[in-house]
Amino acid sequence: MIKRTFDIVSSGVGLILLSPLLIVVALLVKLTSRGPVLFRQERVGRHFKPFRMNKFRSMVPDAPSRGAQITAGRDPRITRVGAVLRATKIDELPQLFNVLVGDMSVVGPRPEVPRYVEMYRDRYAEVLSVRPGITDLASLKYRDESALLGEAEDPEALYVNEILPDKIELAREYIRRKSFWFDMSVILQTFWKIVRS
Repeated sequence: MIKRTFDIVSSGVGLILLSPLLIVVALLVKLTSRGPVLFRQERVGRHFKPFRMNKFRSMVPDAPSRGAQITAGRDPRITRVGAVLRATKIDELPQLFNVLVGDMSVVGPRPEVPRYVEMYRDRYAEVLSVRPGITDLASLKYRDESALLGEAEDPEALYVNEILPDKIELAREYIRRKSFWFDMSVILQTFWKIVRS
């Protein structure tokens, strides 16, 4: 109950305070690249319920048909504005709407696309006992995931066989340790990582 109340209040206040930035970013995305402002992708939520996760679009509009579901290194599908949005994590801000309506939490295991969830469905049964979040332990550890994948000979294999299983274990660790104060710690660490970068 405390967690959900915090999610509603923080996402609502965040959307109000950040509305000028959200409007500016939306205009930049629209004016510098054809296509919609938001990228909405199906992810798997709590109890395996699918939902549409919102992000500011940082890639060309037909990106899904031009490559893998993961982004590795200097992916040519990323727009110039999109590169800045990704580096600063501003592209994630529309997920505050997902938090407000209850699809996501501020802190919780990052939601995955159905394809990857099905590969580890048994392990995801525990992970998806809670709402997915905007940030979590895996977000902190894999802050530079795209660069890491960009160095791999086979980015997809690295993600599926090494990174994703580790993310699942980090999600399970979060569930074991979850509390209001642990969430606050993850939020502060996330802010610190963004400021440092």
